[in-house]
This record gives sequence, structure tokens and C-alpha cells, in this order.
Amino acid sequence: MKLSALVTAHNEEDRLAACLETLSFADEIVVVCDKCTDKTEEIARTFTDKVFVGAWALEGDRRNTAISYCTGDWVFEIDADEHMTPALAEEIRKTLQTTTYDWHEILVDNYIGDRLVRHGWGASFGKAAYPGLFKKGVKVWGPERLHPSLKWSGNKGPMLKGRINHYVDRNISDMIRRLDSYSTARAKDLRESGKVGSFANNLRRLFSRFFKCYVSRKGYKEGGYGFLIALFAGLFPLLSYLKATLEKE
Repeated sequence: MKLSALVTAHNEEDRLAACLETLSFADEIVVVCDKCTDKTEEIARTFTDKVFVGAWALEGDRRNTAISYCTGDWVFEIDADEHMTPALAEEIRKTLQTTTYDWHEILVDNYIGDRLVRHGWGASFGKAAYPGLFKKGVKVWGPERLHPSLKWSGNKGPMLKGRINHYVDRNISDMIRRLDSYSTARAKDLRESGKVGSFANNLRRLFSRFFKCYVSRKGYKEGGYGFLIALFAGLFPLLSYLKATLEKE
């Protein structure tokens, strides 16, 4: 089975090379540069000739287009701030030789700076796992700017045991900037959908999401970082609602 490793990137000159260096286990590396104004494209071309340049308003459209550029039977989707591990690479290769399923989820080890933070992620502010290994054609992203929905036409297999390293934030300031960026993109999706919701419902979600991340997903084990993850996960829908209703752009 031919495997394509796929990276979509926007101005990732500081992180792209470290990601691509871990993908030599794949049969081809495909990099899609979205509205890049730095050296992302130049760096990508030192690793692969499968580099495609464009500009997309919606994350879902960009990811679907990127998948279409892959020529492998299977696609492994990874972001520029993530690194493959040798153990996971070996597991993926073995899985492709034996699996009877169409897609598999991959566990994620999230880092804030040098600190491994395993607990509390979710509710649109981080991922503990994601459906990153799939047969080409079974995974279609929805038309949204942020965290697009997914449509599947195949059968889900067991989650892989290996973990990918995700360097999600450099520090707390990065976490705050990500919350601002995420809520701005989500506000645009809400305005365009016409389904903005209500203040009362989004205020309720602040508390329910905080509880889910801090208690149910054991964010309390991570100390201050776990508290911030839960807080930002709760604030995300409320900030998105306020931006959608109070701001024009």
C-alpha cells in the first residue's frame, strides 16, 4: 500500500523542517502552502517535489484539496507543529499491511513549551487524538473555517497505540493568541450559517466545558496549565458568540 504523508501549512518556516524530517517513512510527502509569505514553500521543496501553492478561505476546502493531491492508497495527515515518532511510523507501516478497516485514530502528546500536558484537552481547544490515518476517498472535510466537520464513507478501525508529538503552544501567551484566533474564525462561521445561538446557552457551555476538561478529562492533574485549558475551552463558544453578534468583521 502506497502511503502519502500530507502537511498543510501557513507561514510555518520556523517549524516545517522539523516536521518533515520525521516523515521519511512515507512513500511520498505532500505539502500544501496556504497564503504563505515566508520561506515555507522554499523549505518544503528541500524535502519533496510535491509542493502545491494556493489560497483558501475555508480550512475544510484547503484540506480537501490537499488530500486530492495525494497519490497514495492511504493518507497520513499531520500538521507542521507535529512530529512523527519512529515507533508510530513503524506501527503505521505494520497497520497498512494487515488492517481490514478504512481509517484509524492516532493519539496525541501535546506540549506547551517543553512541558508534556496529557490531560484536559478537548472541547475545541486541543486534541487528545485525531483521525489521521485513512484510505484516500473515505474522509471529506466540511465547509468551515475552523475545526471543520467530517464525513466518512468507511469503517473505523482500532486506535493506534503510538503517539504523535504536538507542539501546540510555546507559552501561555501563545494559548491566549490561539483562543483569539479560534474564536474569530468561529464567529465568521456562525455569522455565515445564521445560527449564532444565544447568550444564555453559550454562557452555560462555559461552565459545562470547563467541567468536562478540568474534571472529566482530568485537567486538574496538569496544575495551572490544566486550569487554563479548561478555562479557554469554556470561553471559546462564548467569545465566538460575542464576536459574531457585536462585531461586523
